[in-house]
Amino acid sequence: MQRKSLDIWVGLFIVIGVCALMFLALKVGSMNSLSFGKSYAITAKFDNIGSLRPQAAVKASGVVVGRVGEIKFDDKSYQALVTLNMEENYKFPKDSSAKILTAGLLGEQYVGIEAGGDTNNLASGDKIARTQSAAVLEDLINQFIYSKAAEGKDDK
Repeated sequence: MQRKSLDIWVGLFIVIGVCALMFLALKVGSMNSLSFGKSYAITAKFDNIGSLRPQAAVKASGVVVGRVGEIKFDDKSYQALVTLNMEENYKFPKDSSAKILTAGLLGEQYVGIEAGGDTNNLASGDKIARTQSAAVLEDLINQFIYSKAAEGKDDK
């Protein structure tokens, strides 16, 4: 009888341990924010998405209001076509804008939504017309170097 009780406690401990490991794995992988609630899909085109990934956050005023669904390349406009799965309880005007932002200097990229002033709201299948691409750190460094080089030529 003692052995059976010990086996039950060891089994329970293992199940709790496996659940704790799954919880930590989901936390680290940012998958804990998967929403099974209703959502609506909108699209936006960007010239450069940087290192944006599917399941990246879509934020408005710092609040997560959706997730990046899928990322495709539009071979007609030569732009990245990003599908945003917005949570149904968050509505945005049709003239809202989207931009790709970075959390910190070298952090993870996400999509920021800035609300417009239109009275009609975005619905499933709508497109965000005003977008701003990701700021690529290498391009910013190159601009800085070239501007400093140009200043040096003007001084001579």
